[in-house]
Amino acid sequence: MASISKQIKKSLKLRKKILATALTLSLVAPVIGPAASFADDQGYTGNEGEASPYTGLGAITTYKVKAAEGQPEIEVAEQDRILSLDDKKFRDANDNRRLDAYEDWRKPVSERVADLISRMTIEQKAGMMYINTHTPALNPADGKFVTDSNSRMITNSKLRHVIYRQSPNVGDVANYNNQLQQLAEGLELGIPVVVTSNPRNSASTDYTNITNATDQHTFWPGTLGLAAGRDVEAVSEFAEIAREEWRKAGIRKVYGYTADIATDPLWARIQETFGEDPKLTGDMIYEVISGFQGDGHTLDSDSVAITVKHFPGGGARDDGKDPHFEDGSFNIFPTEGSLKKYHIPPFEKAVEANVSSVMPYYAYPSNESADQGLPWFSETQQFEEVGMTLNKGMLDYLRAPISEGGLGFNGYVNSDTGAVAGSAWGAMHLSDVDKVAKAVNAGTNLISGGGTPGLVIEAVKSGKLSEAKIDESLAYTLTEMMNLGLFEDPYVNPEEAIAVVNDEEHRADAYEAHQKSVVLMRNDKIKGQKLLPLTEERLEEVKLYVEGFVGVAAPRNHQNPGQYIIDESEKQSAAFTENLKEKLAETYPNITIVDSLDEATLAYVYVEPVQSNWDNNPRITVGPETGVTDVDAIVDIQKTVPTITAVNFTNQWLINELEPNAAAFIGTFGTLQEAVFDVITGEFNPVGKLPFAIPASAKAVEREVGDVPSFAPEEYKHFTYRTKGGDKYEYGFGLSFNEGQTTGKPAHAGDTGKPGHSNK
Repeated sequence: MASISKQIKKSLKLRKKILATALTLSLVAPVIGPAASFADDQGYTGNEGEASPYTGLGAITTYKVKAAEGQPEIEVAEQDRILSLDDKKFRDANDNRRLDAYEDWRKPVSERVADLISRMTIEQKAGMMYINTHTPALNPADGKFVTDSNSRMITNSKLRHVIYRQSPNVGDVANYNNQLQQLAEGLELGIPVVVTSNPRNSASTDYTNITNATDQHTFWPGTLGLAAGRDVEAVSEFAEIAREEWRKAGIRKVYGYTADIATDPLWARIQETFGEDPKLTGDMIYEVISGFQGDGHTLDSDSVAITVKHFPGGGARDDGKDPHFEDGSFNIFPTEGSLKKYHIPPFEKAVEANVSSVMPYYAYPSNESADQGLPWFSETQQFEEVGMTLNKGMLDYLRAPISEGGLGFNGYVNSDTGAVAGSAWGAMHLSDVDKVAKAVNAGTNLISGGGTPGLVIEAVKSGKLSEAKIDESLAYTLTEMMNLGLFEDPYVNPEEAIAVVNDEEHRADAYEAHQKSVVLMRNDKIKGQKLLPLTEERLEEVKLYVEGFVGVAAPRNHQNPGQYIIDESEKQSAAFTENLKEKLAETYPNITIVDSLDEATLAYVYVEPVQSNWDNNPRITVGPETGVTDVDAIVDIQKTVPTITAVNFTNQWLINELEPNAAAFIGTFGTLQEAVFDVITGEFNPVGKLPFAIPASAKAVEREVGDVPSFAPEEYKHFTYRTKGGDKYEYGFGLSFNEGQTTGKPAHAGDTGKPGHSNK
């Protein structure tokens, strides 16, 4: 890091080192980084495919008092926990047959919270300081998702926040929630459980993953696809629909969405962002929060709380390395003022929307950064070089009033998983107890991963952490619980959950978002006529060859990830190809699907490169290292017949081999193939715009500046890919059928690829 730092101080640019070893995944030796202590709380659940239909598995009996004027809904698993007083009904959470202040929904939430905290033991308080992954039994024959063995974090460790990562049908999710709540109802004080999940309405490489299936959440394009659609109102609609689905399933908190700006094309987590424009990202983050939490910006019983991440902006990487790993443990900002100019603005919008909680990143801010205009840690150091979760200066800036130069955040801070344990970068020399004390004293209120409340207890007993500081954190999280209505009714109806995710209007809205996410990047003339759209008359003359090249990420800690990627990618590619051919034959009976290029007049090639965050081996080449096992075959197809080439951009892939020989080129972002073919056939006029620029070459990536968007004046001026025809695949680029190249400018911006705010 020292040599990089010296270069930065001289040039204020972060020079990328794209080495051959970083772009080629070994087929012999594993390249997985060392497992860290966050491993128990992370992990891609896998592509579950079609969700099993709802069967009523695990349903429990509850007793409900319906909501009425002056009476909230009350629901319990034990009927005698319903208290009657003054013609009102209450939930007797602690089962003492009298109404205590924290059970009285008529009282101010602050009074209820204070009363509850006063009744809690230090053991109960310590358990409430943690959130950890809870793994229920999947499709248990006896219907018991919550068992004696998997419930110990609730009963013994006294946690009341859990992360849920599975993707069965939402009826099973609802019954899982109900079983958790039934368990918690029978424990001391009757504090309910907050079920949390990563985003689950789109495809994902490394996190909760779904497909377009009945009885699962509605399936939308990824966040990059929503950004490509440029429709902020549609994002608001998405969030409102998703909120209803999550609420009905019992998931009341989102580990998302991501406000990070995609400034380093090598970073594997770009897939989770809204792209590289701080203004567009901020606008979309604002709408997501408003949609999930409520337009009134106050949580209520219909809300789902948002945890925006990763403060103060995880996109400023060093060679794309991620701070889940020690090799990527720092944020570095080589451009003066880039943090406040490009990375902080989306978090300002999140705070404006009254986001419930903020998740800092693992990384520590490097003192080799240029001056970022924040209060200095000391006379000689701009930053305290400890992870953001333990970094008092950063968290004080987050909470400081706007009038004093801060962001004015008044919610709570939720650590990233393991950020106070095995990934507490800059503080690894501290004991586990000292790490906890440092994080909480710095302003972290909920610790993710591990579930070790004994450390909190020891920190209090040793005087390193005051119990008053613990109470301060609990006031935040218990206030959220009460505002969400969980103390009155934590239960949900699985039939309602199934109904809402299968709502045809909601699915139609999601499908329209898929259509809007398609970016037409190239459309050549073939025999004097633009290849696209393939209207119905032209389709009758088409003999179409179809092939998919679909990459697969290796499971975490796999012993031979390179070979796994090749083997599984070939299987997935073959399955994708056959499935798509069947769909096309059914949807377009006037197209002749052929199995040989010799017979074809036209080809469609779909390319889905993949890199996982878990191998910490950043790469954006398209080849075996990203699951595309035979690029030469793609080029051969393109040279044999006019070829429509579609590429799924979870990263800013290097397309130097894929684009030059294509007759038409399409960008997708977790987009359904049906929506792509709506564009190809002219059923939908493309409106999508690139949410980031495409790099010109590996050399351009080597020279790009790692902490600014492509359109920033500080960026390497030759960063962007240019076609032989002269088109630049810059931010905001996109073609349409009616007008040729669209202007590509966001509503707030100037010319294509360079928003008007970029020089401010």
